[in-house]
Amino acid sequence: MSMDFFLPYLSGLSLAIGTLALVVGSLGLIRLPDVFSRIHAVGMMDTAGVGFIVLGMMIHEGFSLISVKLAAVAVFLFFTSPIATHAVAQVAHKSGFSPVATGAGTTAKKAARKKTGKGKGAGRRQGNGQNKTRGQSPKDQDGQDRCNQENC
Repeated sequence: MSMDFFLPYLSGLSLAIGTLALVVGSLGLIRLPDVFSRIHAVGMMDTAGVGFIVLGMMIHEGFSLISVKLAAVAVFLFFTSPIATHAVAQVAHKSGFSPVATGAGTTAKKAARKKTGKGKGAGRRQGNGQNKTRGQSPKDQDGQDRCNQENC
């Protein structure tokens, strides 16, 4: 068997890995809690997915002018995607978005809730995501602003 027999399979495998990476990044965009986590997931998987897809197309095409152009596109995307992701994160930060607290900050918040007597679900709406009183915002229900990225 010659190498020409394996090239379509190798190309298809690379295309499949790239597609899978893009799908995983899309799931991260849907599932992650805040804008910074979403940007990170999409930025990483977008670069990897496009890289594998372009590699699959280069393998399929063989060494030609088209594969050189595809390599140029891959290099361009490899450098511009992280820069664009960083720019979006900077704008989000300057607009007032803040990351969801994890680690020690979360532990401190739990301790503060226990001190004040509020339970595990304090500050979050329970149920199907709708207000218990129709027509009122979360701030109107108990006088405190409960509207943030997770709740509204």
